[in-house]
Amino acid sequence: MTKRRLPKPSELKQILRPKPIVLNPTDRRLASAHTIADLRMIARKRTPRAAFDYTDGAAELEDSLRRARQAFRSVEFHPNVLRGVSDVDTSREILGKRSALPFAFAPTGFTRMMNHEGESAVARVAQRNDIPMGLSTMATTSIEDLAAAAPEARKWFQLYVWRDHKAGEDLMNRAWAAGFDTLMLTVDTPVAGARLRDVRNGLTIPPALTLKTFADGAMHPAWWFNLLTTEPLTFASLSNFDGTVAELLNKLFDPTLNFDDLDWVRQTWPGKLVVKGIQNVDDARDVVKHGADAVLLSNHGGRQLDRAPTPIELLPAVLDEIQGTAEVWVDTGILSGGDIVAAIARGADAVLIGRAFLYGLMAGGERGVQRCVDILRAEIVRTMQLLGVRTLADLKPSHATMR
Repeated sequence: MTKRRLPKPSELKQILRPKPIVLNPTDRRLASAHTIADLRMIARKRTPRAAFDYTDGAAELEDSLRRARQAFRSVEFHPNVLRGVSDVDTSREILGKRSALPFAFAPTGFTRMMNHEGESAVARVAQRNDIPMGLSTMATTSIEDLAAAAPEARKWFQLYVWRDHKAGEDLMNRAWAAGFDTLMLTVDTPVAGARLRDVRNGLTIPPALTLKTFADGAMHPAWWFNLLTTEPLTFASLSNFDGTVAELLNKLFDPTLNFDDLDWVRQTWPGKLVVKGIQNVDDARDVVKHGADAVLLSNHGGRQLDRAPTPIELLPAVLDEIQGTAEVWVDTGILSGGDIVAAIARGADAVLIGRAFLYGLMAGGERGVQRCVDILRAEIVRTMQLLGVRTLADLKPSHATMR
């Protein structure tokens, strides 16, 4: 028979350790997020469906996005042991400049629609953490305002070539004058993809207060309050537009875009040039011949052509083809530090994240974006330590194979 006794106060003290009370609701929410998936769940609860689905969704059946995520899940890591990994270096040289982490914030459109703090909050986090940040042509913060918000951040500008080349030239001149050192030319958008969630949600720019959105807004009063009591949504690329996202994009995008336009951009832009949206080996080779400093293997986050190639699977063939004549970056489907380490191990020079930091932004504004970086940094460090590598340069394709 078990003999029982009353516990001593000193023994109770060891186990009765309540967590500190966090009064700020944003800090309390973010403290419960331990993965990017956790940030996504918080974002979904705090953001109207149309705005959340614009970030979360992809084109048509969303197979491109699903396959990209599945490809990262199919990576098998092969660790080395007895390597001494008490200290690891997560820094990476990207286009000639050091970044504290091997990823950058991708350019995203309509960002202040996700959270009123918008691109400026993202830029401040990028500056604080010494990583690059891309500003989209379709950004809701101007080139000049972003530069003022984060003057020390490394800033890149993403360009869509419009039907009106003069407008594109003006944007490039403004970006260079504001201290942006790299141009990202997006080439996978001759027309807008069929983003069916946006169609079904009736998403317009700016958001319209219809009966449907009013009902949804009742569930997200803070989002609507912030939208209505801060500066109206405006875009770096146009003064105003009233219509659906697809109508806006089809109005601006140039379906005649070709290599002559790439040559024009290369001649106009004095800084580094990245071509974004490459989806086969031949195009990667050709854009490098036309002056690209880096090739971004991307299917636009699955938001353009459904069933498009998966960037991480395309990576080895492109690396073999261009043989180090330009950097090769990847995006799409990246939601963890393990995904980032896998991409670097398989040969990518850098990784771009989009949805991951937007989930953080929707979950908690600037603090949510910082939480995203904290999560990814911790996952990168832990994955490197468990793989037995101390620097990113130590990663090899043999560390991450596709099952």
